[in-house]
Amino acid sequence: MIPPFKRIAVLSFVIAVLIVAGTGCNTAHGFGKDVSNAGEGIQNGTK
Repeated sequence: MIPPFKRIAVLSFVIAVLIVAGTGCNTAHGFGKDVSNAGEGIQNGTK
């Protein structure tokens, strides 16, 4: 049986990793939208 302290520590670590991974994905997605919008602005400016 795993001691309660270790179980809580591992669970906290897993939750922290999931939060960081989720935040990273949202940031990358937002960055992609910004780059896409900037590219469209440049294309519209050259017409």
